[in-house]
Amino acid sequence: MDARTGALRAITTSLTTTAALALVSLPAQAETDHVVGPGDTVSRLAAKYGVPTSSIIAVNGLDARATIYIGAHLTIPTSSPQPTPVTHVVARGDTAWDLAAAYGISVSELSRANSLNVAATIRIGQSLVIPGVTGSPAAPTRPSASPSAASTAYAVRSGDTLWSIARSHDTSVASLAQANGLSNPSLIRVGQVLTVPSRAGAPAVATDKNVGSLSTTSSTYVVRAGDTLSSIAAHYGTTVSALVQTNSLSNPSLIRIGQALTVPGGTPTGLVGDTFLGRTYAAAVVAAANVNKASLNSMTVPSRTQMQQLVIDTARAMGVDPALAQAIAYQESGFNQRAVSPANAVGCMQVIPSSGEWASDLVGRDLNLLVAEDNVTAGVAILRKLQRNGTHLDIAIAGYYQGERSVRERGMNSDTVRYVASVKSLMARFD
Repeated sequence: MDARTGALRAITTSLTTTAALALVSLPAQAETDHVVGPGDTVSRLAAKYGVPTSSIIAVNGLDARATIYIGAHLTIPTSSPQPTPVTHVVARGDTAWDLAAAYGISVSELSRANSLNVAATIRIGQSLVIPGVTGSPAAPTRPSASPSAASTAYAVRSGDTLWSIARSHDTSVASLAQANGLSNPSLIRVGQVLTVPSRAGAPAVATDKNVGSLSTTSSTYVVRAGDTLSSIAAHYGTTVSALVQTNSLSNPSLIRIGQALTVPGGTPTGLVGDTFLGRTYAAAVVAAANVNKASLNSMTVPSRTQMQQLVIDTARAMGVDPALAQAIAYQESGFNQRAVSPANAVGCMQVIPSSGEWASDLVGRDLNLLVAEDNVTAGVAILRKLQRNGTHLDIAIAGYYQGERSVRERGMNSDTVRYVASVKSLMARFD
């Protein structure tokens, strides 16, 4: 690994929102020259010299990710007044990882400054000191739209990315790109006005407990190549006549690719089998898996390449090794958000609904496993939890596949041993 690569991997801050950039101050007259060494980050230098992170970024003309390289010379405006740390009062939905990303610091720095525990647990109403950032408290906001609102307008600001905008507005990168006709989601410009679609109405995740109630409601299916009304009816456990009547079709033989059909009642069948790796799953579990598969088939989801980048970004933001997160995602689904197993493991990270509820508790907000960002957040949050207190990597990986309690009480099954070996091999590929 060369010095440039090592420096890039040492950088843990991610200025993907404007919260930190909004605090830029004028360059000072007295300055210090600092030669970047191994392990240096802008936020660490800001804390060391007692100046705002944003001042170092502004004086040196750094990019939005505050990228620095070993051996580079940085100008440190040391005559800046003694900084007054910004404080942030925790609101509902805040997590340490979101706040660290918003303020351009690392989770470990936030934890050290506030004596947080290993899981970086925060509570609503808690006042947090934001190290290395000065000025008026300018916490990242979480714009809230009325549930009935179809969309809102947002003007792009310096440091914004589609990812940061999507997270702050509780929507997805794919939805933003689609709503604004963006052929390259990486290219947005300051001042550009984006339409932010509401995520209200996202389908509920089907479980073996609620699949009965979910299957009695109608759903939407987008016609694909090779579909016929009879094949769609068979998949959803309904009839051709019901499809014809519900969609006012004058000619049942004429449906077109891309046409959205309302599917009345019935539980989807045939999309997901009932057996995996020699194990046959209960009918209720398989039924729920088919409902989730049908929902994902009718939704717009990110491509595999976009999912991989989402895994990388989420892992970095949550303090998990991106190589590990990528290896798990590839092993589980090949970065396919539409993947659903007979065990009702859903999406790119193949999280079962009960584990999704656990992950929701871990991050402090409800996660919908059918939504790409939430699915990845759930998987990465579980990986982070499995590695707590210095748990050996092999045990953490095994826990993701076999279940933490099962591994602890019975050891690794033979297929788990193979799974761990495969994931570790993939980690070397993604490192």
